[in-house]
Amino acid sequence: MEKNFSHITVRGVNKVFKSSDREVVALKDINLEIPQGQFVCLLGPSGCGKSTLLNAIAGFSPPSSGEITADSRIVTGPGPERGMVFQEYALFPWMTVEKNIAFGLEIKGMSQGEINQTVAKLLDMLSLSDFRHRFPKDLSGGMRQRVAIARVLALDSPIMLMDEPFGALDALTRRNLQDELLRIWAELKKTIIFVTHSIEEAIYMADRIVVMTYRPGTVKRDIMVDLPRLRDPSAAEFNALKRELGMLVMEEQQRHHNDEMRMAAVD
Repeated sequence: MEKNFSHITVRGVNKVFKSSDREVVALKDINLEIPQGQFVCLLGPSGCGKSTLLNAIAGFSPPSSGEITADSRIVTGPGPERGMVFQEYALFPWMTVEKNIAFGLEIKGMSQGEINQTVAKLLDMLSLSDFRHRFPKDLSGGMRQRVAIARVLALDSPIMLMDEPFGALDALTRRNLQDELLRIWAELKKTIIFVTHSIEEAIYMADRIVVMTYRPGTVKRDIMVDLPRLRDPSAAEFNALKRELGMLVMEEQQRHHNDEMRMAAVD
């Protein structure tokens, strides 16, 4: 896996949200170099700007200042090299599983033969073949998220952006999908940026964990995870890193709590 090419670069990124009576600095001076094929987790408490940064990389909400590049091109909006997986699944309820997966390919103008081949491969890869004619309402949350991942994979974007995609799932389904995603990542060599508030999930999944501070969101720590795969959450090394990250995140949660207390006192 090539590691010397910066697939995503974030330089001096700031994001300020303004309203009539106040402004909120959501991101402050974010700098990241993400190599091709790396699995990166953005970790931190609510309000630290994880999703804001991900949306900026996706091109949905450009930074107020600074620059983001993906595949050596400046990000000015959404692009085909960046596929996004949301927590809410974002499936078309009137389409079957296979039609949801095929939708983007049809928009690209691919031939029906190519579409059928790609969809069949992804149905098999994500254990969805028996559900190809079902509608989203007939699927569990875990199965819906499999379809959402398959739809992004169908477009063959080299970069996958994932905003807490397993956050609403039960523990067993979550672990199964974590393993599925790691298998797909190892096979397809995608660059993945994965937002999570779960310390254990970040350690289990990532090559690298970027811990963000509470507002304004900055990079508090940038940690390479050198544990061998597949990782054992009961291992001493796993739990040592979990304690270290727990202390970092708790510091930011305390800052969040103190900020809320100050705001309540002002009100």
